[in-house]
Amino acid sequence: MADVLLVDLSRLQFALTALYHFLFVPLTLGLSILIAMMETVYVMTRRTIWRDMTKFWGVLFGINFALGVATGITMEFQFGMNWAYYSHYVGDVFGAPLAIEGLMAFFLEATFVGLFFFGWDRLSPRAHMIVTWLMALGTNFSALWILIANGWMQNPVGSAFNPDTMRMEVTDFMAVIFNPVAQAKFVHTVSAGYVCAATFVLGVSAWYLLKGRHVQLAKRSFVIASAFGLASALSVIVLGDESGYALTDNQKMKLAAIEAMWETEPAPASFTAFGIPSQSDRDTHFAIRIPWVMGIIGTRSIDRPIAGIDELVAHAEARIRNGIVAYDALEKIKADRNDTAARAVFDASSKDLGYALLLKRFLPDPRQASEQQIKDAAWSTVPYVPLLFFGFRLMVACGFALLALFAISLWHTTRETEAPRWLLRAALIAMPLPWIAIEVGWFVAEFGRQPWIIDGVLPTFLATSELGVSDLLLTIAGFTLVYGVLAVIEVRLMLAAIRKGPEVAKVIDDLRPGAAMQPAE
Repeated sequence: MADVLLVDLSRLQFALTALYHFLFVPLTLGLSILIAMMETVYVMTRRTIWRDMTKFWGVLFGINFALGVATGITMEFQFGMNWAYYSHYVGDVFGAPLAIEGLMAFFLEATFVGLFFFGWDRLSPRAHMIVTWLMALGTNFSALWILIANGWMQNPVGSAFNPDTMRMEVTDFMAVIFNPVAQAKFVHTVSAGYVCAATFVLGVSAWYLLKGRHVQLAKRSFVIASAFGLASALSVIVLGDESGYALTDNQKMKLAAIEAMWETEPAPASFTAFGIPSQSDRDTHFAIRIPWVMGIIGTRSIDRPIAGIDELVAHAEARIRNGIVAYDALEKIKADRNDTAARAVFDASSKDLGYALLLKRFLPDPRQASEQQIKDAAWSTVPYVPLLFFGFRLMVACGFALLALFAISLWHTTRETEAPRWLLRAALIAMPLPWIAIEVGWFVAEFGRQPWIIDGVLPTFLATSELGVSDLLLTIAGFTLVYGVLAVIEVRLMLAAIRKGPEVAKVIDDLRPGAAMQPAE
């Protein structure tokens, strides 16, 4: 049986590195699109203010991009270091999208990032604009492949367990690519990144306007961030609804936990706006429900019920019992590869093998499980409901607050009136909101899958490497120290660039090889 402390420390380390890495990714996704839009305006109008804007925001993009790359590499190494059995068990499936991301998207992204910074005086304005858009495409394309890999962890389609190799293998790569959960996660995550970048640009521009510095750059940046942010915030809400619909079909337990829905909701299901979920009581106290809303979001209908936790636990118990049959057949196949009867039994029940593996938390051989252990294993499929319930609502509250901010900001800019100082201060105060929403949303997505590392296939507690607790404590301390230093460097560089304003781009231009030989503009 797995060492609980080892599993928890492995999860903690991955969570820390993943959440830290995800501080940089959304801003990179959104800023790449925004600077491409700004340069497009420059090419169309040939007004140098738009070139200055592209260069300035490009410097901030570059700082953020560098930190994102550094922290992302660490995450991929962790699969081999801390999650060796996971890498062995599902590497044939999970590794393919990550390999494609590295070979295609990341190289595309990195190549055009270099051309963006060093090609201003070597490429025509139109060619440089194309480079900038390709850089933005590469950045977003990179996110696509990563989220295809993550989406497969949430909904493992296009694959099957091979009893001869004892590993998951791809059976339909197109199903992996077009996994509905992966596609919903991609568009929702990318849109959230656009909101993050728009909020960042809006906040920095508001600071300039409050200080009366770089007013022309700040005004234009404020306008484009307001419009881009409003469109992005609306798309996040719409695409978030699509994600909820995908959960209804593919991750019913996660949806029930997010809604603290202990009993099956008859159609049309209501939405719990507020309540106090209790894991021990298996009830949600003081619930305030809005009729019909959950049914429309989750099923796109008013005549389909949504399964509650109690019903899903009973379903999990039935799958555990069938999984024990699969486990027994697999053990017979391991003993005799030519046992055709065992193979027939395994083929009929293999989809539930992962549920039998849940019993390994309680005893080495699932076939020896008692009735109580089977029931306990079924209830272990329920994640901690209060964290998911409140985390989801915090994310939604941040999203709607940002939507209101963008709408008010755009309304003032379209009226061609000066933005009031209270609005500029609000834009500054709101800068942390997208990061809060994104980090909480990522937590809900990943924690809501527990106890599975691959939903329905492999429990998290079986996926770790055989490391010592002291090894993990040492690496957690090391990562925390290194990442803390990197965070200080990132913040200092960003603040220094913002304080310097558009002039920071000229300083970087002067550092390029051969810049002194370039004619003055």
